[in-house]
Amino acid sequence: MQSVTSLLIRGSLAVGLGMLAGSCARKDFFQTDARLPASAAPAVGPDSVWAVAGRHYDRHNGFYHLIMGPHHRAIWSAPVRVPVLHLATAEPAAGPLRPTKLGGGFQSTSLTLEAADSRPYVIRSLDKDPARILPTFIRKSFATNYLRDATSAGNPYGALVVEPLAQAVGVPHTHPRILYVALTETALAVDDANERLRGKLVLLEEKYNGKQVRSPLVPTARDFISDEEMRQRLYASAAARPDQQALLRARLLDVLIGDWDRHAGQWQWAELSDPARPGRQLYAPVPKDRDQAFFRISDGLVPWLITRKFAVRHLVTFKTRIHDVQALTGQGRFVDQRGMPELTRRDFARAAHYVQQQLPDSTLARAVRRLPPAVYAIEGPRLLRDLQARRAQLPAVAQRYYLLKARRPTLAGTDQPNYFRVERTPDSTTVSIYSRELGSDSLYFRRTFFRKETRHLTLEGLGGDDIFEVSGRGLPLELHGGSGHDVVRPASPPRLKFKQDANGGLPVSAPRSKKEELENYDRLEDE
Repeated sequence: MQSVTSLLIRGSLAVGLGMLAGSCARKDFFQTDARLPASAAPAVGPDSVWAVAGRHYDRHNGFYHLIMGPHHRAIWSAPVRVPVLHLATAEPAAGPLRPTKLGGGFQSTSLTLEAADSRPYVIRSLDKDPARILPTFIRKSFATNYLRDATSAGNPYGALVVEPLAQAVGVPHTHPRILYVALTETALAVDDANERLRGKLVLLEEKYNGKQVRSPLVPTARDFISDEEMRQRLYASAAARPDQQALLRARLLDVLIGDWDRHAGQWQWAELSDPARPGRQLYAPVPKDRDQAFFRISDGLVPWLITRKFAVRHLVTFKTRIHDVQALTGQGRFVDQRGMPELTRRDFARAAHYVQQQLPDSTLARAVRRLPPAVYAIEGPRLLRDLQARRAQLPAVAQRYYLLKARRPTLAGTDQPNYFRVERTPDSTTVSIYSRELGSDSLYFRRTFFRKETRHLTLEGLGGDDIFEVSGRGLPLELHGGSGHDVVRPASPPRLKFKQDANGGLPVSAPRSKKEELENYDRLEDE
């Protein structure tokens, strides 16, 4: 059976890749101008055009669709009427925009803009060129053709649909607009931005970055920072905490729309005053970049094989049934780990029910109607049916999602001295983490993990002189000591694994009694 499968994969890949222009990458793969020819387009004024996002993805060959997949090819080649980009009047900005920085990942081109009030915006090309993720020596091969063709799996207008869905469930979002960059555009004068964006359809939206941002969705935010900076602040002090419930709602929205591309770089965080803890900070999640919402790739033989569990599993296709929750949420597992460690099975159930309630059929229908008319005619009814079906599955999917998070959790302290108390029984393990930095209310984490859900538990001390108190027998534990002088009691608890970094060590000699240990903790705090 294994050899038959191998032959099937090899044969299908050979046929499919052979259909992608043989052994050489096509030099003229992309369209030079998104506009429709004047003879094929209805008359419009000077401030708008009829255009297509990517006519080069349109393949009418049925055998090609069978092997490579229909994806969203029809949408990419559907005619849409869009405004022409004018930096002086572009919405949603109020006033002129000034280009400041050319950027983008390995695939898309982006240009950061600044409004007169210093608020940041960005334009990003709808079409992508993933050839840059390939090693240089194979960029001229058929692999480039295949990767470029696979861009058609994305829905170029998906971000328009996400906006009202996010609004309904209380998830911060941008207000995207699709625009056309004229072939004569000269105002994008940062590096070679004019040359790279001319003739293309682009998405313009605000950026949640910096102290200048003002948004009615997070009106009390003092600052917007990256996920990396937010984590640094969490590690630095127990006074900083993520808004865990808000992150869970955002992640369930990701599941609903099939957005698997939710790694740490796809999040910003709003800094707020914590209403439940005066003097402390709360960080609310702000998702960005909805390029992979409603992604559809495994509808052809070659991509179906490539996206199996033994291959590129995380490229999950959006369809009626929510499948492979582990792959769908896997890109955001590190965001989840630090962003919602205390949430229980009940929290997941309540969040799923909340999202369902906030997304009635009328809201889903209104969101899907945000698609351009020609695109809606092709995709709208099917997308609405899929969203309705996926909404109904959210409670069951949320439970599977919870169990994934509960299986092997990692709990981290801070760079300040922390006191970890672990109370184990055969059925459950309760972890409490204290930080005297918080004053009299020193408890800042507590959760009980159940043996039927959790297989293994990891605690990370990070910096500072930490104390780990472990009692009873139960879940296997793994302790990671940080750079400080860490204390474990007892020195060799049963079923406990120790790890250390280059600057610290575990285990070390433990105090002789619990009282002495707590006195030692007080001493560490005083120092």
